[in-house]
Amino acid sequence: MTDKRIYVERRPEGDYAVRRAGSERASDVLPTQREAIDRARELSPDAQPHVERVRNTSRGSPDKWRKP
Repeated sequence: MTDKRIYVERRPEGDYAVRRAGSERASDVLPTQREAIDRARELSPDAQPHVERVRNTSRGSPDKWRKP
């Protein structure tokens, strides 16, 4: 069984990396979080992408994962 998890992470450069679970390199790097989420859905249509929080909200803080 393959691991279908896919993540959208903010990079220090300010853009967003789309990365599969356990990978060392990003599958793609895009300028906006929305574009990265869309690309993650293209790469893995059967999996819900996990998106890194980039700001404090009533539901969580940065360094936590959310599902869009």
